[in-house]
Amino acid sequence: MCAEYGADGRAHTDRRRDKAVEVKIGVQYAPREIVLESAQTPEEVEKAVAEALSGKTELLSLVDDHGRKVLVPADRIAYVELGEPTARKVGFSAV
Repeated sequence: MCAEYGADGRAHTDRRRDKAVEVKIGVQYAPREIVLESAQTPEEVEKAVAEALSGKTELLSLVDDHGRKVLVPADRIAYVELGEPTARKVGFSAV
């Protein structure tokens, strides 16, 4: 992959890809919650959840950081938990 360079010679970076928000969705009658990391901002996720719960849309639609779309029926949402945006981890290390 090639990076795009500006007039100053520095690579342009997509700042949204530098941060990920962890989203946990509890679904009624499902034994496990849905956990995903999204490049969407917490405000965008909150807006999508609010629209689904208010009845404006029938599905909660979120996109994870790999580009996969997660769809949850709005009437089955038990809870949504938003984590703080965290910097992406790069490299290997021993813990």
